[in-house]
Amino acid sequence: MDVPRPAPFLPEPDAALLALLRGLAGRLEGELRTDPVTRTIYASDASSYREFPLGMVRPASREDLRSIVRFAAEHRIGLIPRGGGTSLAGQVVGSGLVVDMGRFDRVIAFDRDAGRVTVEPGIIRNSLNEWLAPHGVQFGPETSTANRAVIGGMIGNNSCGAHSLLWGSTRDHLISCRAILSDGSEAVFEAIAPDEFHRRRAAPTLEGRLHEMLYRELSDPDARREIAAQYPKPSIRRRNHGYALDLLARSNVFTPDGPDFNMCTLIAGSEGTLCLVTEAVLNVVPLPPPVTGCVTMHFHDSIEALKATLVALKYQPTTCELIGDFHARQALEFQRAHPYSTVAQNSRWIVGEPRTIIVVEFAADTRQEIEARAGAMVAELESRAMGYAWPLWFGEDVERIWALRRALGGINNSQPGDLKACELIEDCALDVADQPEYVRQLEGMLDRAGVPFVHSAHAGDGELHTIVFLNLKTRDGTRLFRDLLEKTAALVKRFGGSLAGEHGDGRMRAEFLPMMIGERNYALCQRVKAGFDPGNIFNPGKIVDVPPMDSALRYSPERATPEIATVFNWDRDLGILRAVERCSGLGECRKIRGGVMCPSYMATREEKDTTRARANVLREFLTNSTKANRFDHREIRDVLDLCLSCKGCKSECPANVDMARLKAESLQHYHDAHWPGLRAHLIAGFAPLMGVASRMAPLANFLLSNRLTGGLAKRAAGFAPARSMPRVCGLTLSRWYRRNHAAGGGRRVHLFCDEFTEFNDAAIGIAAVKLLTALGYQVVLVRPGESGRAMISQGFLRRARKCADRNVAALAGRVSDAAPLIAIEPSTISCFRDEYPDLVSPDLRGEAAALARKSLMFEEFIAREMDQGHIGPQAFTNAQRQVRVHVHCHQKSLSSPEIVRRVLSLPRNYSVREIPGGCCGMAGAFGYEVEHYALSMRIGEMALLPAVRAAGEDIIFAASGTSCRHQIKDGTGRHALHTAEILYDALKARR
Repeated sequence: MDVPRPAPFLPEPDAALLALLRGLAGRLEGELRTDPVTRTIYASDASSYREFPLGMVRPASREDLRSIVRFAAEHRIGLIPRGGGTSLAGQVVGSGLVVDMGRFDRVIAFDRDAGRVTVEPGIIRNSLNEWLAPHGVQFGPETSTANRAVIGGMIGNNSCGAHSLLWGSTRDHLISCRAILSDGSEAVFEAIAPDEFHRRRAAPTLEGRLHEMLYRELSDPDARREIAAQYPKPSIRRRNHGYALDLLARSNVFTPDGPDFNMCTLIAGSEGTLCLVTEAVLNVVPLPPPVTGCVTMHFHDSIEALKATLVALKYQPTTCELIGDFHARQALEFQRAHPYSTVAQNSRWIVGEPRTIIVVEFAADTRQEIEARAGAMVAELESRAMGYAWPLWFGEDVERIWALRRALGGINNSQPGDLKACELIEDCALDVADQPEYVRQLEGMLDRAGVPFVHSAHAGDGELHTIVFLNLKTRDGTRLFRDLLEKTAALVKRFGGSLAGEHGDGRMRAEFLPMMIGERNYALCQRVKAGFDPGNIFNPGKIVDVPPMDSALRYSPERATPEIATVFNWDRDLGILRAVERCSGLGECRKIRGGVMCPSYMATREEKDTTRARANVLREFLTNSTKANRFDHREIRDVLDLCLSCKGCKSECPANVDMARLKAESLQHYHDAHWPGLRAHLIAGFAPLMGVASRMAPLANFLLSNRLTGGLAKRAAGFAPARSMPRVCGLTLSRWYRRNHAAGGGRRVHLFCDEFTEFNDAAIGIAAVKLLTALGYQVVLVRPGESGRAMISQGFLRRARKCADRNVAALAGRVSDAAPLIAIEPSTISCFRDEYPDLVSPDLRGEAAALARKSLMFEEFIAREMDQGHIGPQAFTNAQRQVRVHVHCHQKSLSSPEIVRRVLSLPRNYSVREIPGGCCGMAGAFGYEVEHYALSMRIGEMALLPAVRAAGEDIIFAASGTSCRHQIKDGTGRHALHTAEILYDALKARR
């Protein structure tokens, strides 16, 4: 176990307790950490809460779990089971020991005939369904976080998801489970007939005593009547208040003709407070029909939208999901400000400026069936004058609609400032028929309080996620935090609804359980908890006996937000700290496949390597540091170390967290206090060093490639011995251009002579100039100076600012919309597009912003000219070729892979497919660095490198990034080409 260093906001760990934890660590196969970074990372989830745990333990075996439970019982230490950490009511926030179940992620058994699968609790829902898909089945319940939410968490919260009309809740599919009880014993809970129930309750074990306790409590008819009278209406399927004693009381042990007794009914929704689940047997359902269509109903009035939902339900949709006005407005703003972000790309179907959108999904065997049902529904809506637009979508558009729906939680936090989305009253479930009147009264209450809000989610099943926006850094905000929940609870109770539909009571709503289910039933829940867990070790402070709901908040009036001097201009975020605070903890960065974000986490599966963890550490240290230089903490440097600066989070995080920029800013200030080392200076000085090397290229290439001299150079610089060094060009691009290029006519384009193309990839630059010239363009090579990309990546922002100032001053007056700026290397043009507007000196910001709008990736320029009819397939060969393309991370984040594929398809018979996967792993200098080399290759091996090796020799590989091409060469021995090279080679004029 580690020896923790003190942090300015964490009290020193108790020495005796630390000694006990060290003893536990020595008995475990897994690991236990108590350092400040780990405790900070696990101090919050996706809720409004923040409480520092003792540490985190990651068990590696079931025996580890038993040891941990026995240890906790002996020393009365709380255990907080954690999977994806996406809970919204503070379920995995507490002062105990976090039990990270991430290693328990296997499929144990599958029985296709019985329709069941046995899994460990740490398996991700979507990963499970990927495993099941070849068998034609799936696990039905889904959450918007299904690409990182784990089955154990879904059991704990009794998750439902968008398709609960079809598949109900997780409880409905939990057949049995194996669990460790509070005394360390194991039990298997499953459906049992009354005879077996009575046999078990007679056993002299904790499991036996639990059955006896429940029999004693629920055999009382008065108790069952009280439960029926106080619990939510039976018509409400989304019900997660307290413990599910109402459902357990319906079993045939207590109610004739009821279902068999199954303790899983109680375990589901218990939020890890009763036992530790180690295995679950789940029901699986057939895959949905092959054709799916969505009608997006647009409304100017939210109440009208909910009434229209009642109409839509008559046509048997698979789901009816609501998207609110704030989400629509933010999506439209993303289209304007960040047109290539995932939110922008997935929201282009929105019509006008709606107050509410209801997405109505139909599934059938044929498109015609869906068109008929959707058409009938729309006709009725039109006849009732409900809504103003009802387009029907199929194919990829359907996935875009659902991708936007899944992103709403992040979008809630996409606006800058201290007014934050609070998941406070967002889990209320009612009878769907009561929903319009409930919402009318709720909106009136919020309007009178002057609180901004937005609705979303499960309109078809009676649950709206109503998000309120509060400033919890003010006393008025914290007052409203309690007041709104208390008033909403009373309103929901009047409708016989559930304050917790699928996100649980946690530590937020549990304080109001006595109001919602009655004092007698709450006392019964307390006795159930005490029976299962007399030492209160399992997730204490949740559901019963909870701390005040307005305590241990992430933000509070007692913690001021300091103003921090920076190099980048963070005015759009109202300061760098508020840029960090965009992260709400929803954990989109924990997805393990698809997109770019976050390559280091995808490879390591360590929470510390997520964007969320980095934001948590930055937020705590920048807020609470007592140093003049708040960045001067090794913990900040260490948690940012494996950030590849891929910019994936800038586009894929719905809250628009930009960790690459935050890393660069943090490194600059850390360098102010500590010498960054020789290697960082060498990398930042790449351009001048390459300039010298190019004048003696043969000698430089020999020395760098020779095993002896190259090995010595790598060792001295801190580069990995196995990594090859880039070759230096003797004839640079600028020299070739001066000697060979004749100015001509045609449409003008400015080609930025970036430092990587100039010194290492001159042949690509020459091909680009020849290509554009052959296509009728006047290519003007411009090189006021280097881009500064290497400086930015190493955190030398003040030096990079000089490059930015020089380039903007030189080019702002020359570049125009008609004659834009382009570059060969995507990471250099992204400096102009992304960093320069906020990096240049204040007097150049206007020019930098204008230049950014006129700076295009190479492929973007070709695509623009295609759209304007200036470039077409007639200029290229008709030969048939297969092209596989890996798109640079900055293109994926700031532009679009679709543009790259389209441009490479200019030759009519070129079949272009993108290699699935995110970052190549090289990330500029990252893949050269000796301590990062192994991770760099591991990231490459996740998708890119195996795909290249598996392809035939006749396949053309395209990769616009110099780092990407280098990774492919080192990892496979194959040579990838830039788009310019491929198109130049395909010109008819060359054949």
